[in-house]
Amino acid sequence: MEFKIRVAEESDFETIIDLIKEFALFEKLPHKMVNSVERMNSEKELFNCFIAETNEKQIVGYATFFFTYHTWIGKCLYMDDLYVKESFRSVGIGKSLLNSVITFAKESKCHKLRWQVSNWNINAQDFYKSLGAEIDNVELNCDLLLDKISE
Repeated sequence: MEFKIRVAEESDFETIIDLIKEFALFEKLPHKMVNSVERMNSEKELFNCFIAETNEKQIVGYATFFFTYHTWIGKCLYMDDLYVKESFRSVGIGKSLLNSVITFAKESKCHKLRWQVSNWNINAQDFYKSLGAEIDNVELNCDLLLDKISE
């Protein structure tokens, strides 16, 4: 299968939102996906994304990321999502997306790339380990949804 990796554009946002919804369903957490095209447009300066696109211009995967600063190591990149549509998996798209993020992190002089993987997603864990990632079980997520807090 032929595909290319490119930087997402505003015109891709609607398709990316659909893929994010699909990813949330895959993660068994569709109720947590509250983002929208309108929100992405209003916050586009913060949105960094590579997409995988077939020769027929179908977007079949994406990787989102942002800069962070970790006090123990310095400038880092955090990959928030890496998702490939199920019917397009196992042909190298996920690896190409991840390699694009890695290249971007290196070119941006980051010291580390960090991301999360669900504890039940053994296939993804095995994939990440095969690329040299270390997976630990030391930290847990702490989410405080600020939109739901009254003043």
